[in-house]
Amino acid sequence: QVQLVETGGGSVQPGESLRLTCVSSGKDLSMYAMGWFRQAPGKEREFVAGAAWHGGGGNYYGDSVKRRFSFSRDTSKNTVFLQMNDLKPDDTAVYFCAATLTIADLREGRIDYWGQGTQVTVSS
Repeated sequence: QVQLVETGGGSVQPGESLRLTCVSSGKDLSMYAMGWFRQAPGKEREFVAGAAWHGGGGNYYGDSVKRRFSFSRDTSKNTVFLQMNDLKPDDTAVYFCAATLTIADLREGRIDYWGQGTQVTVSS
């Protein structure tokens, strides 16, 4: 079965950084777009960051995280990352790794495979 497993979440203070990691297994996802979503209690699921499988169109980011978060991918290790800098309380959410066929599908939440999520909490 296909699995996407996120790690790296935790509790930090405002202004600090975290790096999330997602490792996939069970299927070759090297030709899938991959990225990250987040969801806070009582709020809609939000696209955070991601890219097409080849990365040719560059990375895409949600407006609320531009200039603070950075997406990257190590295809040889079936792994994607989300570097989160200058974290704010509004970044508190469960962060999910996602894979799907195209970057358009990814940005619009049409997802083939989801990870289980990892909690990020930002508070003072």
